Amino acid sequence: MDLSSRPEYLHLEAAVGARKLVEQVMLVKPGEDVVLTADTATDARVVDLTAQAVAAAGATPTVVWYETRPSSAMEPPAPVAGAIARADVWIEFAVAYIMHSDAFRHAIANGARYANFTGMDVPMLVNTIARVDLDGVMELGRALVELIERADEVRITTPAGTDLRARNGGRPVNLRGKPAERPGETVMLAGQISWNPLEETQEGVLVFDGAVWPPAELGLLTSPIRMEVSGGVVTSIEGGSDALTFRRWMESLDDPNMLRIAHWSLGFNPGVTRPTGRIVEDERVFGCVELGLGAKGAWIGGEPWTAAAHTDGSLLNPTIYLDGEVIEQDGRYVHPRLVEICRRLGVSGY
Repeated sequence: MDLSSRPEYLHLEAAVGARKLVEQVMLVKPGEDVVLTADTATDARVVDLTAQAVAAAGATPTVVWYETRPSSAMEPPAPVAGAIARADVWIEFAVAYIMHSDAFRHAIANGARYANFTGMDVPMLVNTIARVDLDGVMELGRALVELIERADEVRITTPAGTDLRARNGGRPVNLRGKPAERPGETVMLAGQISWNPLEETQEGVLVFDGAVWPPAELGLLTSPIRMEVSGGVVTSIEGGSDALTFRRWMESLDDPNMLRIAHWSLGFNPGVTRPTGRIVEDERVFGCVELGLGAKGAWIGGEPWTAAAHTDGSLLNPTIYLDGEVIEQDGRYVHPRLVEICRRLGVSGY
């Protein structure tokens, strides 16, 4: 019998995760206005537990539900936009998230501390927050940031056929799972760093073989999506049925900026051992690489741009070269500093 949808499933463990999310990640303070947005595809248990944790922290929770939109980054109903525009803290759970929309940019400009936990359900809350040493994951993230920022040339290969090169050119690398400390700060689930190398230097072959979302028809991939990249722009999309679905969706948006690579990311949340079809987890499979296409936020570094949407795809079992030095081989970190941290975190295989 599948008990995962029942209200009592992991409810004590999920309560721990909600408290850590509110107090350790979002740093909610007494008296703050905290808005939780959710669409009709959201797990209500996670929303309710988080609202309770906000109240327990002495802040005021406001929960806004609305119908699920057909795609991400679409403008929300006006009352949703109004609520987030006045929030001190905004936690987004909606599956069709509104990050990268004008409403999102307005809320950030007004100083909301924001986190995107799109599609989070109870198992995800437990596995990626409640049972994870967030300080230890931050330590691993800082080590990865330092290694990448010291390097100029980055090369990523995978058994599925990715062979992508670029130069960093001194671009900043962002630790995405850090606590939300400043007004207008955007944070994500622990276990990811993101940056975008110099766009014109990004060349090679990119193969998504783990998961891709959006479009809504995808998620876990049944066949790889192979793309040629030149100057940071996807010039072809090839493969089987998943590639056809992806190419048709991209073409339907009729926006050249959708073909631009918006960020490179590394995933390293110990609670995510395989893709699940929930993009926030799929971006953080331990040891994976993930790239985003489409809208690019200013926080990444370099030139920002808008686009009709944003999509993310993951690469499994990567090998990462930094100025020719291998720091990860076939999905397993081999740099001594990274191996030491993984051992202290109790990551399987180290």
